[in-house]
Amino acid sequence: MRLPRLPRVIGFDDGPFLRRPGASVPVVGVVCSGTRFEGLVWGRVRKDGRSATREVCRLLEGGKFLPQLHLVLLDGIAFGGFNVVDLPELAARLKRPCVAVMRRLPDMDAVERALQRLPRPEQRLALIRRAGPIHQLGGFTFQVQGAEPTEVADALARVTDRGLVPEPLRLAHLIGSAVVTGESSHRA
Repeated sequence: MRLPRLPRVIGFDDGPFLRRPGASVPVVGVVCSGTRFEGLVWGRVRKDGRSATREVCRLLEGGKFLPQLHLVLLDGIAFGGFNVVDLPELAARLKRPCVAVMRRLPDMDAVERALQRLPRPEQRLALIRRAGPIHQLGGFTFQVQGAEPTEVADALARVTDRGLVPEPLRLAHLIGSAVVTGESSHRA
């Protein structure tokens, strides 16, 4: 993966949502060139549903941003609880490296216990495992499909202003919170 000095990256995060089953969950995608805001897409999935991969593809395929993108970032592997993204399918459909960025290593035992309360827990767990190994490089924790982990760590550093949250993900979080609640949240 060869990147320009200022790679164009989209970061997706979910906005605040009701905790009831099947609740509508906003999904925000923010496009940045380096750390500079360039554009936004907005969609929806269902809490603990199965449409996350399809919705991210819908927001990008045929749109103006996809041809410009070098990398697709997700804030974690799922939106709205456990609406899990199929990372290999996403990378194959978009023909771009796709990365699920995490703040820390997940407690997989706790994840498996939580999944048991939902329909089709084995399928959801299989999608999480299919995303590949979890890497910790350059201060970032992530799963990746479509690129080498060392290249991804370099790309994440290029689109991170300060701290360890890439700017497209930070902005997606802030915008999603502001649109849903009327003000941005304190933590991205």
